[in-house]
Amino acid sequence: MSANQIQPKLIIHGGAGGHIKSEQGEAKVRQALHNIVTEVYELLSLGGSAVDAVVLGCQLLENQPTFNAGTGSVLQSDGQIRMSAALMDGAKQRFSGIINVSRVRHPIELAQYLQGEDDRVLSDYGAKELLRELNVPIYNPLVEIRLQEWMQERDENFDKSMAAVVAEEALVHEPRKGTIGVVALDNLGKVCAGTSTGGKGLERIGRVSDSAMPAGNYADAAAGVSCTGIGEDIMDECLAAKIVIRVTDGMSLPEAMNKSMTESRSRNRDLGAIALAADGTICWGKTSEVILAAYHDGEKIGDTINWNNQDLIGYSNHHSQ
Repeated sequence: MSANQIQPKLIIHGGAGGHIKSEQGEAKVRQALHNIVTEVYELLSLGGSAVDAVVLGCQLLENQPTFNAGTGSVLQSDGQIRMSAALMDGAKQRFSGIINVSRVRHPIELAQYLQGEDDRVLSDYGAKELLRELNVPIYNPLVEIRLQEWMQERDENFDKSMAAVVAEEALVHEPRKGTIGVVALDNLGKVCAGTSTGGKGLERIGRVSDSAMPAGNYADAAAGVSCTGIGEDIMDECLAAKIVIRVTDGMSLPEAMNKSMTESRSRNRDLGAIALAADGTICWGKTSEVILAAYHDGEKIGDTINWNNQDLIGYSNHHSQ
């Protein structure tokens, strides 16, 4: 690594919500997250850009049927899957997103394509037209356990507010939240954030999550944030943008995360966030019971899967130089 290059950093998440019910489920989630961190960090360590790392990380997470994004996405109230994703290049401070897109394997790829367009956020009909224009192969992201979950909820007349954050063998019924996200810092000091989701499940047709908004995914030259949890709570806090702007205005990332989480908890929000600052600080926060995150600090991989105490934030700040 040359003198003017810095140590890349990476953090990813697979959602936030209630604890994972089984040890088997926990092991499965940990292995999936650690494997993805390993693969994406290798790209960064070879000089890959933050944008490429975030897109790769989101693709790998979208491929995992365990998480609610891409393959394994939850079903909306009419039994259809509609996915959303966003990408924000911190160096350019440019946001792009896709909202309620169906029948595609990687919504994050559409968000990436839109980075280069004048019209950078497209919803359902526009998303469908873009798929046709780009000749993207039609793909069915449905997995059996999500169908079973939807059918069980149907039988109980939609009395649950949200589908499970993680698709486990034993169907879970407490409200959960599912999203995936990646924030990367490359060896040039550039930050990028990406977020992708299948939504909350069983929602009103056309409901828009925070994931394709700056409230849920935001980055600039100073920091990047990806959020997870109840989308409406994240929007009400404008969480990702708020944390990033506080860092830009001079707060340290842990201070910005702590202040934002303290405010969120005071208003009974149910959410979580992962973040990276350009100085190499990695940070995560939650008001929900757990956040399923894993990170690489340049030396080792760590995760937050068993972090279920009352602390609002955690962080790692090995110097990036």
